[in-house]
Amino acid sequence: MAARTPVLETFPALRAWQRKALVEYLRRRTEDFTAVATPGAGKTTFALRIAAELLADGTVEAVTVVAPTEHLKNQWADAAARVGIQLDAAFRNADLHSAADFHGAVVTYAQVGMAPQVHRRRTMTRRTLVILDEIHHAGDSRSWGDGVKNAFEPAVRRLMLTGTPFRSDDNPIPFVSYERGGDGLLRSRADSVYGYSDALRDGVVRPVLFLAYSGETRWRTNAGEELAARLGEPMTQDLVAQAWRTALDPAGDWMPQVLRAADARLTVLRNAGMPDAGGLIIATDQQTARSYAKLIEQVTGEKAAVVLSDDQGASARIATFAASEQRWLVAVRMVSEGVDIPRLAVGVYATSASTPLYFAQAIGRFVRARRPGETASVFLPSVPHLLGLASEMETERDHVLGKPKEADGLDDDLLERAQRDDQASGELEKRFAALSATAELDQVIFDGASFGTAAQAGTPEEEEYLGLPGLLTADQVSLLLTKRQTEQLAAQRRRTAERAAQPAAAPTAAPPAPMSAAQRRVALRRQLNALVAARHHRTGQPHGKIHAELRRLCGGPPSAQATIEQLEERIATVQTL
Repeated sequence: MAARTPVLETFPALRAWQRKALVEYLRRRTEDFTAVATPGAGKTTFALRIAAELLADGTVEAVTVVAPTEHLKNQWADAAARVGIQLDAAFRNADLHSAADFHGAVVTYAQVGMAPQVHRRRTMTRRTLVILDEIHHAGDSRSWGDGVKNAFEPAVRRLMLTGTPFRSDDNPIPFVSYERGGDGLLRSRADSVYGYSDALRDGVVRPVLFLAYSGETRWRTNAGEELAARLGEPMTQDLVAQAWRTALDPAGDWMPQVLRAADARLTVLRNAGMPDAGGLIIATDQQTARSYAKLIEQVTGEKAAVVLSDDQGASARIATFAASEQRWLVAVRMVSEGVDIPRLAVGVYATSASTPLYFAQAIGRFVRARRPGETASVFLPSVPHLLGLASEMETERDHVLGKPKEADGLDDDLLERAQRDDQASGELEKRFAALSATAELDQVIFDGASFGTAAQAGTPEEEEYLGLPGLLTADQVSLLLTKRQTEQLAAQRRRTAERAAQPAAAPTAAPPAPMSAAQRRVALRRQLNALVAARHHRTGQPHGKIHAELRRLCGGPPSAQATIEQLEERIATVQTL
């Protein structure tokens, strides 16, 4: 019995960007179409509507979906079945063909790479639409890219989907168009783009607050030398890697303190209108994930769900967690891309993965909005690489071929070297033992701006930020963060004035202590944020766009990691705009 043609009238209503992209697709009727949409925007619904249109008008007879993971195969098949498209998620290469009562199959990139000739035969047998989900994965290895290209060249139509259309290497992405720019470099070109800033404006995704935690870290090298560093302070890349790794050590104090803060934030969201809000801790490896699960149970008294690998058991645990009201899930990269758990609203980024691609995918797990006003909060180490990525949430990137690689810290090489036994530099032995780490809230990053001054974990100052209402619009988040920062600084000034008003113990008063570099940066960030806010009220431009314009004019990184001189230059520049 042949599969029934899906009924278009039963499809759910499309969002504005989906309707616009669908019209553009049907107008062009080209073989290849690339749609870029931020995580949570509804790429799956858009793709299935196109599949239904092409099946209904006879353009295609079959549909093949290629997904990154086994878990996503089931997710795609379930979503397709709800709109009348039957896809075989259990298809194996040895099967050669799907049963007649399926419209097609869902396979993985690895599956295609192992036997591209099988999928080429399937594609040639019936007029086929191929949906390549998170198409950037097709460049993960030469075998995957060549396999995808060989298997699906005979397809009548190919639809490429991605939320992160960039890679950190020069492997070209199959079936994606590249155009040469004025600098001579090839850049990927999308036929439809719906970025995070667009989705935030439309209320499709949640505003994300990044709570960056610094703190003192101490460790011992293999040579027996004890070293100490403060997260968030300027230092060499080697020291950053070691301090970062020490902070993430489950045996130290940094992780328990950050997990307590994250769980407190989760409680606020649950009490403020998101009763089923869940949290996700992203760990670097399986052993650490198990240790984090024990820590969160000690903090909350409730066991956490743990997902360690991409297997059938993992998919079931994810599905069970998604449908429950359990507070916490701990995962090792498994829950990083495409996995749909809309109730995730609090994240702890406790992994050494630092590429822009992985960071964007991980944060994408928290942005899906279910109703107006929901916010997301992500806790992360105060590491320059991560602060920069958090400040650039709204930046749209393309895949650039031939661009010289810069040592900007936005890759995993540094952390991988730190975990090897050899000495990666002539100064610092990479094997070490973490001794101690304490946590304090360094800053809150939102819309490209940095708010707050240092606050020790467990203090009322920290609670002021953890207690922000859970249901807020993006504009309300900015206003409240500015208000919190102003109140925090006013309280500091009052305490300083009270101390100065007390009778002097000595005949002559001691001169005021000069500000440290950290204090100066905080003061300058506060001044810059105030000036940007003033320009926002005058012009209506979003805060993030004003910060981006200042970076374009002055150069340098986002304000969260800018130097004192760079902040001073931006302050002078914004005053002239």
